[in-house]
Amino acid sequence: MAVRADAGSRLLRLLAVLTWLARQGRAPVSELSERFGLEPDELIADLELAACCGLPPYSPDQLMEIIVDDQEVIADLGAELGRSRRLTAAEGFALAASARAILAVPGADPDGALGRALAKLEAVLGGRGMLRVDLREPAHLAVIRDACEAGRQLELHYYSASSDRESTRIVDPVSVRSIEGHWYLDGYCHNAQGMRRFRVDRVSTARPTGEPACHRGEDAPPDDARDSAQQTEAFVPGPEATVVHLAVDDDAVWIVEPLLTSPPEPRADGRTGVTLAVASTVWFGRLLLRLGPHAEVLDPPELADTGRQAARQLLDHYRSAPFR
Repeated sequence: MAVRADAGSRLLRLLAVLTWLARQGRAPVSELSERFGLEPDELIADLELAACCGLPPYSPDQLMEIIVDDQEVIADLGAELGRSRRLTAAEGFALAASARAILAVPGADPDGALGRALAKLEAVLGGRGMLRVDLREPAHLAVIRDACEAGRQLELHYYSASSDRESTRIVDPVSVRSIEGHWYLDGYCHNAQGMRRFRVDRVSTARPTGEPACHRGEDAPPDDARDSAQQTEAFVPGPEATVVHLAVDDDAVWIVEPLLTSPPEPRADGRTGVTLAVASTVWFGRLLLRLGPHAEVLDPPELADTGRQAARQLLDHYRSAPFR
């Protein structure tokens, strides 16, 4: 029985077929099959899949024009796919910066395929080594990474910006990752009895407990597993988070865009309806202070006065603070 190629190999193979088809326009299935070393049914299956791909909003006029039958393939893919992509200087620099950031992550292979491609790109842009990306390492990152790799439990003294308090947590580390310029630890928190994400630069102490981690990714309780779409988000709300609906003026929507749990919706009054996951009224009060008069809490009713309460507390703090 033939072994089916993995997704990465199938994608590379399909791109090669589509690039050739973009230049030729049409070809017999037998010729394509022989040229790319594919069984006819496998080739047809890949091309039928490609016919479902295109550009947003993926309407019929934005999909690849590929007609496939048992004998012939006809494709109108446009001239862009038939020739090598030409990047502008700005696009090349952005691509080089992204590649350099990936190679800066501990464990990356600087001599691998990405490193070799980056060297060629930087040579075109003006010289190898022209760009340097440094990811600042927090004080306890090494201890946390070692515990994660060894599968050992940690005791963390952690400041939570959402609750504005410090606490001691017993955590089974699962993974360490860099997101938006900061390092984060994903782990099973025994205090919360669920998976949590900790920002490493908010850890004041990290001490191995000497115990093995009880939960290691696949062993973590499924009710606490993170959705795959949240793997690259800095903030992942826990199951205790409250769903909050706001009406926000268009000028202030940008403030809440990174926090949305669902697409924004236009309202009849000209404002935008947004939905957030709120795990802390302290954090929510700070957000409402930033939004000021540009937002209104629609639901739940018990949080409608959170912004005014935060403003009163802030004003009381200033009134009681001694003048210096």
